[in-house]
Amino acid sequence: MKKSSLTMTLLLLPASVIGLVFFLLPMVQLIHTGASGEEGVAAYWSTLTVARHREALVATVVLSALVTLAALVLSTVVGVFLVRNKFPFSGVLVSLLTFPLAFPGVVIGFLVIMLAGRQGLIGTVSQALTGDKLVFAYSMTGLFIGYLYFSIPRVILTVMAAAEKLDISLEEAARSLGASQWRVTKDVLIPALRPGLIASGAICFATSMGAFGTAFTLATRIDVLAMTIYTEFTLSANIASAAALSVVLGLITWVALFIARSLSGSDVAAAG
Repeated sequence: MKKSSLTMTLLLLPASVIGLVFFLLPMVQLIHTGASGEEGVAAYWSTLTVARHREALVATVVLSALVTLAALVLSTVVGVFLVRNKFPFSGVLVSLLTFPLAFPGVVIGFLVIMLAGRQGLIGTVSQALTGDKLVFAYSMTGLFIGYLYFSIPRVILTVMAAAEKLDISLEEAARSLGASQWRVTKDVLIPALRPGLIASGAICFATSMGAFGTAFTLATRIDVLAMTIYTEFTLSANIASAAALSVVLGLITWVALFIARSLSGSDVAAAG
């Protein structure tokens, strides 16, 4: 028994050291820094009391939620279709859909500028057709497109993996009993995909909450929380405020991931 305990301790030691050095100590230091300013612990309430911080938080949460919803809908439709319909070059299409995973956020922001910037394709076409140049790359719409662009690959891979394990006979049985396609999708397909959708949706939300490169490239007229943290740290030299906002951002994403993990785990257990 003692030998087994010693072996377990030796096995857990590297993980414990890594967790302590790369997670626990930096988080403790970050929390301490957030409360080290003139406001003390009250700095953590600045997210709600300071108008600019509050607006950035609301904008970030709303944007991340909308991106997550859009990514889930689009990825579910496309993912299920690609799994159940094999055609020439379908593998190439999957590769193209997941290719944005290779791009850093700055490159994605540059792509949005080339699409909807002042010299972008949409602006050129709209000016030729209507005489007015349509530019939205530097707005919340442009940021939404950029976030959606790098979110779809993260969701579609999970959806496709879950769709490959679905029992099509359940859907066929539902249709034979007179269920419409909507009822089959609502009562059979979506519940079967729910654990994967919850897990990938949580990752999508967390990634959008903390995305910086795309926001740094596009957010010239809007503030999201990652940009607010950056400006507090670099332009205002307000390290305590930046640290406090970072803790709040991390806490929100952790809660989202924790809730998703709980819901996904419950669904998996129920299905099993």
